[in-house]
Amino acid sequence: MVQLGMQPALSRRGFLGTALLAGGAGLMPRLAFAAPDAQTLYPHIAALAHDYVDGGKLAGLVSLIGLGDTQSLIARGVQTLGDPTPAGIDSLYRAYSMTKPLTGMAAMILIDEGKLTLDTPLAAILPKFAKMQVQVTPDGSITELRPAKTPITIRHLLTHTSGLGYTIVQKGPIKDAYEAAGITPFEVSRLPIPGLAVKNPLPSLAAFADALAPLPLVYEPGTRWSYSVGLDLMGRVIEVVSGQPFDTFLIERIIGPCGMTSSGFQVAPQNAPRLTTNYGVVNGKLVPIDPADKSVYLSPPAYPFGGAGLVTSPRDYDRFLRMLLGMGMLGTTRVMSAAAVQLGTSNLLPAGVTFEDGGFGAGGMVGLGANAGTYGWSGAPGTVGFLS
Repeated sequence: MVQLGMQPALSRRGFLGTALLAGGAGLMPRLAFAAPDAQTLYPHIAALAHDYVDGGKLAGLVSLIGLGDTQSLIARGVQTLGDPTPAGIDSLYRAYSMTKPLTGMAAMILIDEGKLTLDTPLAAILPKFAKMQVQVTPDGSITELRPAKTPITIRHLLTHTSGLGYTIVQKGPIKDAYEAAGITPFEVSRLPIPGLAVKNPLPSLAAFADALAPLPLVYEPGTRWSYSVGLDLMGRVIEVVSGQPFDTFLIERIIGPCGMTSSGFQVAPQNAPRLTTNYGVVNGKLVPIDPADKSVYLSPPAYPFGGAGLVTSPRDYDRFLRMLLGMGMLGTTRVMSAAAVQLGTSNLLPAGVTFEDGGFGAGGMVGLGANAGTYGWSGAPGTVGFLS
């Protein structure tokens, strides 16, 4: 990421993928960055891979570090325990929340084309969100409500400041209401795993938006950062504004032009041998949550989850990061305008709202101060993707 009007001074990017449903945020962004010949020049990353894989904490770990047009790879372990197929640059991982930056950049394309603005009210696109109610006590009663003072905007959806909730964050009645309405925007497994099973899955993004609109907000829009389904709802906004299904728009405008040939919301049959198994830790041992050969991602999703639905490879996601570092160019292909990239990788938080030690852009964290020049996000299975 660079400041407005400048060309990239650095072109450093990193993708670290594992097959563990934990630990991604704790690894970002420091351990995702290195340089060419990382195995030799950065032995601490190689030692990390050795410790996590040989110590039985992960089935496999892949760290892909890019500097300019040069890539350095550290890979250790296998895609699935008990299978000799090694984890590598083309292994497929569930990106989960690393999907959010792609959805954010899709919105930036529409903003650049004049079809949206950051401050367009959500209700101008989806009228059912015109009269939102807010919980008097966050995560408290869902009957003690007050009218929202501020309309939800596109900026709010992109930066998790809309006041919308998330079943992985909220507690109590609002969490129960979300689950009862089917507002669980991810699919984890075909297995009946407690706490991960999706109740009442909805058939489309339109149905998702319609089910979400009557539910109360947790916070007043534009007043605080709180992880939410905002990027998933952004997928429906993109459908309405573009006139295309969200996944079609994402494929035609970002995934395809970036040459991310293995990425999508479903694993193609020919790519199935490269899909990793997703593991959780139970009593210190790795337990399959989503086995590769029976993965939920081998079938079409209920609808494309713009906040958590992408399956991708280190090689593919690196192409997306390279495109952003190229200010919208990847090789000779113009994917986005420089202005769209500059806007999306800048701090878009509403005035007075903060996010930890940094800012927040279109679906990803933006470094400020000593960390200025970084943009990216991590995913629940231990995936991390950042650029600097």
